[in-house]
Amino acid sequence: MSTASQVATHKSPADPAHPAVGAATSLLDAYTPGDRFLATPDRTLLAHGAARQVPHDERPLDERVNATLAEAGAAGQESPVVIGAIPFDHEAPAALSVPGALRVAPPLASDPLIALPVGVSGSADWRIRPVPEPEVYGAGVASAVERMWRGEFSKVVLARTLELTSRTPLDVPAMLQRLARRDPLGYTFALPTGAGRTLIGASPELLVSRQGRQVVANPLAGSTPRSADLAEDVRRAATLLESVKDLHEHAVVVDAVHQALAPHCTELTVPARPTLIRTATMWHLSTTVTGTLTAPDTSALALACSLHPTPAVCGTPTPTARQVIAETEPFDRGFFTGVVGWGNARGDGEWVVTIRCAETEERTLRLYAGAGIVAASEPEAETAETAAKFRTFLSAVGAEL
Repeated sequence: MSTASQVATHKSPADPAHPAVGAATSLLDAYTPGDRFLATPDRTLLAHGAARQVPHDERPLDERVNATLAEAGAAGQESPVVIGAIPFDHEAPAALSVPGALRVAPPLASDPLIALPVGVSGSADWRIRPVPEPEVYGAGVASAVERMWRGEFSKVVLARTLELTSRTPLDVPAMLQRLARRDPLGYTFALPTGAGRTLIGASPELLVSRQGRQVVANPLAGSTPRSADLAEDVRRAATLLESVKDLHEHAVVVDAVHQALAPHCTELTVPARPTLIRTATMWHLSTTVTGTLTAPDTSALALACSLHPTPAVCGTPTPTARQVIAETEPFDRGFFTGVVGWGNARGDGEWVVTIRCAETEERTLRLYAGAGIVAASEPEAETAETAAKFRTFLSAVGAEL
């Protein structure tokens, strides 16, 4: 069995009673910049080289990916897989390829060695520049809230960035180690997006996965920072579950996911109320949507394209929210709030929302964080939320805001 076909057939974590010691962490340890690394709750992937790049042209993305996979198969590559990143802007080029070699292991969480600590990576002497400044970001939030009260739109996700510059070259493998070991149950990735550039992150949010005709989506919206004090942490979680503002924000996203998936599914289960998931730094409202595909040839990537961008990363209505983002954010999002993942020629795959991420280039690291703005939002609270989301990455590089 080829490694590519293992991706297609692996369905569940290793038996907890007989964990594959070192199988997943060995792929994490083997990563070097230029490779494509992706760890999900179902599998760990490490790809070397690019046998074929998915082209950028006028065809829909899923058609281009299907054609590239078909070409790879016709050329003799057994069970080819595409892996990589899709930008926030549908019109911008994606960074997707069929790797020349692919190694597959069970999920990181099933490997006992993932619990071993790693040292702080990189230089402690960071120069940090916020773009925009927190006060400017807060003013943008206030302006968006004012426009919502005038009825122009109902939600927008506004982001800000931190530019970190080091005196020494960045140690990307060490950053990846710390991200993966801090949240092994999440979606950790390191993917090349251009010459000398790497998109690296640890996202908590599954956009959509498909295995056979079974579809799963896990929209997240509504968040609060965690606390080191256990009692306070529990109080914050309970408060989030009852927050009118956050429940409304979450409901908007879940409804959008429901509406996008419904035309593709004969059955679709949408829980009436959200639950909670946690990362090392945040609590999130979470709803797991499950369905059965009507047409078995509808790929996971096609579903991802129909969902992207959800109101969780853009806003609603989408065209207006995009315009507000363009007017307010003084930077190009690039791959932030895009999609990362893998897919095969049968249409199976996992596609993840690109949040809690950064892009590296030589000695520069650009971190991204956003917050969902609704009419009840307060600038100070949303600025604090983005600061809390930055902590995922700041801790991985030994920096503090």
